[in-house]
Amino acid sequence: MNRDASWSGEIAASNGPLFLGPIGPGRALAAIALAGALLAGCGAHDHDHGDSARTAHDHDHDHDHDHDHAMGGHGHGGPVIALGEQVAGAFRLKATRDEGPIEAGGEAPIDLWVDPAGAAAPRVSAVRFWIGDEAGADSVRARASIEDMDDPTRWHTHVEIPDPMPAGTRLWVEITSEGGDRTVASFDLRG
Repeated sequence: MNRDASWSGEIAASNGPLFLGPIGPGRALAAIALAGALLAGCGAHDHDHGDSARTAHDHDHDHDHDHDHAMGGHGHGGPVIALGEQVAGAFRLKATRDEGPIEAGGEAPIDLWVDPAGAAAPRVSAVRFWIGDEAGADSVRARASIEDMDDPTRWHTHVEIPDPMPAGTRLWVEITSEGGDRTVASFDLRG
């Protein structure tokens, strides 16, 4: 088969691969425009996960961000349970979870407010949660993210619940400061 630049543009087939002729500037621009249109429709995600240091917010459910995770407010479709407040290291912590049973193999939507406990508190670079024992044996650590830049002290993620759950299972939080220092605290899951 002759595959030179004078080919007429008809589809030509042989026992080899299909050859559609030279791709000129018009075809290249059309292909780029089509690819851009197809990609523009992908992933209409309704919130920003911020910089790469805080992008482990990864859950696979419809997530309406017009809701209040405040203590005693409503979470993902219902009331939340206040897990408590405490000072840990340089931070004042307040935790909630969505109401519902804590079941082995399930997950729990968790919110944690991390505020400075004093004037010299370092900036937070990462927050991780896990449910289980302090060592995190058989637990999955979930990296939280700030969902709402209007509430930059609230960190949120969904935490997997281990199966089986160890005796004395609690919510554990680890706050990493910009300097790399880590502060660990825990909360009773209340349920």
